[in-house]
Amino acid sequence: MASAVIFTDDPGWHGKMLCDAFQAKGFSALYASLTACHFSIAETRPVITIPGLSNALPDVVFVRGVPGGSLEEVVFYLDVLHALAELGIPVYNSGRAIERSVDKAMTSFLLHKAGLPTPVTWVLRDRQQALDIAETELAAGNWLLSKPLFGSQGEGIRRLEKQTDLLWLTGSRGIYYLQRFVHSLGEGCSDFRVFVINHRVVAAMRRRGKFWLNNVAKGASCDAVVADEQLASLAISATKVLAMDYAGVDILQQQDGSFTIIEVNSIPAWKGLQSVCDVNIADLLVNDLLTRYV
Repeated sequence: MASAVIFTDDPGWHGKMLCDAFQAKGFSALYASLTACHFSIAETRPVITIPGLSNALPDVVFVRGVPGGSLEEVVFYLDVLHALAELGIPVYNSGRAIERSVDKAMTSFLLHKAGLPTPVTWVLRDRQQALDIAETELAAGNWLLSKPLFGSQGEGIRRLEKQTDLLWLTGSRGIYYLQRFVHSLGEGCSDFRVFVINHRVVAAMRRRGKFWLNNVAKGASCDAVVADEQLASLAISATKVLAMDYAGVDILQQQDGSFTIIEVNSIPAWKGLQSVCDVNIADLLVNDLLTRYV
């Protein structure tokens, strides 16, 4: 039987959905952590050793999580993904796509370079320069978001609204990522999560936060929407710029009615979206992976 490895440290609901989808296609699915993989440079063993596969390699790899850690650790985890691809194993999303999107600085840079709308952003090392930028922005009446360079589901994000908030300004391992806060159209705070697979929108929802964060993990409510031409075009363009097989693209409608891309997630959660849409997202993901790469 063909085999699939799902790289994750917390399989949970998403892992089960993917396992079911792989099994429906005749694949056995195995959970594995990138932290437990290693290189074996020897004649009688595969170059990459994955726990649970003995001396074999999988037929396909689905990446559901890349652990954090030191620079060396993260580079090693990505090296494993790159090496598997070099050995001809389909990796979904690819290591290159994950590198580009897990790093918020590079995501912002590439979106802007491609002419796609994204909030004004600063990324820098020097704390005093970060404070100077923040003070200037606040004095001009703008709020700022301070985000960790690596992170998801709203963890570690702070909103800076007044000068005294700068007392809490801290870097992410010494790097400051500051983004101008964008007020959404209408009452309260909301944005859109648009799910794209192989340059096609398969589902979308509006997320309404209990406060200024719209992440489902932070309690935001979900309502299914049909992505109009402009919303779909922005989401698809973002995945093309970042060379992604699939992504969850977060787009906010500004008070003037225009749209701006907030984030592009290469390892997106979709439990909230699945609860309001009528397609099986895990089935679509696995079908795309197997159809195009196997």
